[in-house]
Amino acid sequence: MLYEIHMLKNYPPANLNRDDTGMPKTCYFGGAQRGRISSQCLKRAWRTSSLFGQFLGQMGIRTRKLPELVAEELKKRGTGADIADAIKKAVSGIANKEGKENKDLITSQIVFYAVEDIVAVADAVETLLKKNAMKGNNIKAKEILEQIKDADIRPLTLDIALFGRMVTSPAFADVEAAVQTAHAISTHPVNPESDYFTAVDDLVSQADDLDPAAGGAGMIGEIDYNSCCYYHYIAIDTDVLKQNLVNSPEAQKLMDEVLPAFIQIMAYTDPSGKQNSFASHVLPELLCVEIKEKKIPVSYANAYASPVNFSASGRVIGDSVKALVEEINRIDESYGLEVKHRFWFSPRIKDEQPRKCEIAQNMGELLLKCRQ
Repeated sequence: MLYEIHMLKNYPPANLNRDDTGMPKTCYFGGAQRGRISSQCLKRAWRTSSLFGQFLGQMGIRTRKLPELVAEELKKRGTGADIADAIKKAVSGIANKEGKENKDLITSQIVFYAVEDIVAVADAVETLLKKNAMKGNNIKAKEILEQIKDADIRPLTLDIALFGRMVTSPAFADVEAAVQTAHAISTHPVNPESDYFTAVDDLVSQADDLDPAAGGAGMIGEIDYNSCCYYHYIAIDTDVLKQNLVNSPEAQKLMDEVLPAFIQIMAYTDPSGKQNSFASHVLPELLCVEIKEKKIPVSYANAYASPVNFSASGRVIGDSVKALVEEINRIDESYGLEVKHRFWFSPRIKDEQPRKCEIAQNMGELLLKCRQ
């Protein structure tokens, strides 16, 4: 099965995802500059949200600090702190197939680990310590790599099963992502703006303002921002997800919960960029969920190849919904792709929906339909 989620979110002034200059990310689509939120930013926001763990259980750890994690696991088992710390250099070399160790005691590559991965490394180190009379300095990374077994049959956490991982070390299995995530793009052209601000020194009094040397702001600065209605799209391949979870004791429960959980995570989570300055927390203006037996993923981004008119007062949301409806109807009529279920929820725009859809009146009803 293929699950696809299409979502529109309309943000007030925000800088949710910055480039290297601090500007909100953009792209060109349909000949017009658009606001953009990268797929990496979105996946990070979803995975680290409190909702992910609440709905979908234990998460993995994405880090270069594997030596620290393994040392802590060994200490929990009763290994002395000096011995556990001594093996950190050797562990730093197991994230790549060459086994090259690092003096700074971190791995050369950042890797996504399940708890079972960390336990497997600790087991291998523990075995080698016993062979080496508990002398951690005598152990090498290549020896640990040779000792680690069962990379392909260890249970994965759901976030690794969903988002995948690519590794070069034989100690860990490559995982094909079950989720494809598009960069969110604005449905309309965007013109970045800049907020010039000053910070006032609390200890500078009005009397001081009479002295030119003492007056003025404590600091000045600029924050770039924009305001966008974003189209989001993801596709979840349940066959890939099922294969990734084959060694999980709760695989079926996770499979049953993943669609309603993901809908809520996408709906209720926003990127964290500059939120203390803008507090740009919004709920979706539209959620469209499609379930297909034939796995032919289709993004409806071309609904916005001709951008929505951003200058039409108060019509950005309505016009964005209307354009999406027209694109869905066009594809249905032109290609006849079979959609087993299409669920539609738009709390503000009640008079626009595709001809083939099941309408939900509220979020609860949408989630109930997706669970059936």
